[in-house]
Amino acid sequence: MSSVVERTAGDPPATARRRRGPGAVVQGVLLGLGLVLLIGGFAVIAAGYRPYGIPTDSMAPTVQAGDTVLARRTDGADVRRGDVVVFRDAAWGGRLMVKRVVAVGGDTVGVGTGDQRLTVNGRPVDEPYLAAQGAQGAAFSVEVPPGRLFLLGDNRLGSLDSRVHLEADGGTVPAAEVEARVEATVLPFGRAGLLTGTTAFEAVDGTGPAGPGPLQPAFWACVVGAATILATTSVGGVVGLVRRRRRAARPR
Repeated sequence: MSSVVERTAGDPPATARRRRGPGAVVQGVLLGLGLVLLIGGFAVIAAGYRPYGIPTDSMAPTVQAGDTVLARRTDGADVRRGDVVVFRDAAWGGRLMVKRVVAVGGDTVGVGTGDQRLTVNGRPVDEPYLAAQGAQGAAFSVEVPPGRLFLLGDNRLGSLDSRVHLEADGGTVPAAEVEARVEATVLPFGRAGLLTGTTAFEAVDGTGPAGPGPLQPAFWACVVGAATILATTSVGGVVGLVRRRRRAARPR
């Protein structure tokens, strides 16, 4: 036998009891937007970037021993002069290394015996990122074969780089061995920041640095998304608490 539930005159309809107010709708929209930003930004960073620990000071002061950097994955085809890259080459021991690209295939790179300035295709290059100006080591001159790169550390007096391997392919490394381009330092927090591209090599042929990757907008998407979620849930919690107290204070 079916039972009948009667509604008294003072009870609101079920649809009215389930209807959400404008505040709840706005809260839901903000929470959804925050989740999209947070998850989307994190997905971009996780898919496109990889962290690397820096074991030595060969790239100081740009990156230092103990730093953790984020590098954007690349196949080496779009590497430009001035890029700081992560690569692995069997002739260099097969270990992951971080150095700066100073010459690409077809370039002639060298250091003279005079003012110790780096030259690329006969043009002197001002390198503001060096640990010590005018400290290049022994003189050399190398013609970089197509598809290969010449790499140096920013700490020229403390870096084992292409100059040490001049007897093997002029110290050059296959561009295909590049795994990623360094775009930021993330640890320690006191040194965290973006690694901006250098314009030092524009004097060679007018080619500027590589454009910035999506790291910065993805990072800020994560920050804004997390802040939106936190603020929305905090405000929603306060509003809910106030409502509960008001209901409790009503005379029965």
